[in-house]
Amino acid sequence: MQPEATVQKLINEMMPDDIACAKDTRDLLIECCVEFIHLLASEANEICEKETKKTIAAEHVIAALKTLGFDGYLPEVEVVLQDHKTQQKVKDKDKKSGRLENSGKSVEELLEEQTRLFAEAKERHQTQQH
Repeated sequence: MQPEATVQKLINEMMPDDIACAKDTRDLLIECCVEFIHLLASEANEICEKETKKTIAAEHVIAALKTLGFDGYLPEVEVVLQDHKTQQKVKDKDKKSGRLENSGKSVEELLEEQTRLFAEAKERHQTQQH
């Protein structure tokens, strides 16, 4: 669930300037958000369990939106999901390439270190066998 302050901010951003929203109305909107999230999470969980999966994935949430008749949300949700996947790929790629690039070693030095580490591991393994 979004923190209440975040939901309040969203309400303020979406309300036209010439319309005020009473506190009890905001509380009601927040309760509706909570119920919507519970409904969606419950349906996504059922879909996940039918597939004998243990983790609810984005695809389960999308399927839950379809099942519950919230197809109008799908285009925007799918755009957000695609953006998230793209950002994740960039992060993962940066992590992987960054480690080698930031090591300050040449490819040859890295290969020599790898060879040395394999030799040490092999020697330890053989020592433990005897």
